[in-house]
Amino acid sequence: MTEFWLISVPLDKVSCQSLEKLKRVSAKTGLAPSSRFHIPELKVGTLDVLLGVSDDLSRLDSYTEGVMRQTSQCLGEVMEEFSGKLLESMLANRVDLATYVTSFQWDRAKYPTAQPLKTLADIISKQVSQVDIELKSRRAAYSHVKASIQSFERKTEGSLQTCALTNIVKKEDLVLNSEYLTTLLVVVPRSKTYESMSKFVVPRSMVCLMCLYAYVGLIKKLLIPVVGNRFTVREYNLDEAEKQKQEIGRLAVDKKELTFVCWLKVNFIETFVAWIHIKVLRTFVESVLRYGLPVSFQAILLQPTKNSKQLRQQLNSLFRHLDPAVATGKPDVRFFFILFLYLNSHFQSNTRLKDWCTQK
Repeated sequence: MTEFWLISVPLDKVSCQSLEKLKRVSAKTGLAPSSRFHIPELKVGTLDVLLGVSDDLSRLDSYTEGVMRQTSQCLGEVMEEFSGKLLESMLANRVDLATYVTSFQWDRAKYPTAQPLKTLADIISKQVSQVDIELKSRRAAYSHVKASIQSFERKTEGSLQTCALTNIVKKEDLVLNSEYLTTLLVVVPRSKTYESMSKFVVPRSMVCLMCLYAYVGLIKKLLIPVVGNRFTVREYNLDEAEKQKQEIGRLAVDKKELTFVCWLKVNFIETFVAWIHIKVLRTFVESVLRYGLPVSFQAILLQPTKNSKQLRQQLNSLFRHLDPAVATGKPDVRFFFILFLYLNSHFQSNTRLKDWCTQK
């Protein structure tokens, strides 16, 4: 699992010195490699707009996470044999997901920075909602095809009493196009079972003397001894059997031609890219709300390699000067912005693709 921490601190003199110290400590101890994270120049708007967008982005963040998790779960179910290597094959802008995060550049074509923050949030929301709606539709269609194929496959298995007769009964076995004759298909015990009916029965002496073709009007009478001997009469329609064969073939082709896997991969990446842009928007909005105007802050991307608790303590120590509690004496005041991002190393039905936002 690849873990990233995205922190934001103001560019005052003390904070800049703290950032440099953090880089030196990280390089020396290997606690968490750090790099600058690109935040574009965005329109600030009014305080009311910032507060409203902050709430909207928080909800959108959770919603996008849910859509991405569902997409990855579905992909893991469809490609179960390769679920452990799916993340390795995922590319965003022709690079793996971790590299995309560490070398992030804002996509100005999709999300023009000249647009207000609210508009950018709406663009992403619409994009993710469309993926969510289409995912549910495609997943239902795929599940229906898969269930239909499994149903037909089950019918070809099992005993003669329940399995499909399509591959057993041939056309020449039946009386066709006769007004007076029909064919009854009766399931009888296996040949060797008759041997125990009496001690006077010679083993392996049974042979098929004739096939019974019944008169249509005498079927009910014929069924009396058949049922009495606990034999099973199977109904069979040649036309229906041919249709069933064609249906099985059609469903098999549909399953192969289904572009579900390709769609899942493409839209997982699209949702992931949108998700990272949401992180950037949240970092920008929360930083402006905390540090005020003019916009002056630095975003740093950390990749913890050791104890995260120790890294938290290091951050709290380095940026303690930002804590209002130092001046007011109030305990547990949240003072700088941290964004956590986890990328799971594989996809399964229980894939955990988590992130959360906290300030501590």
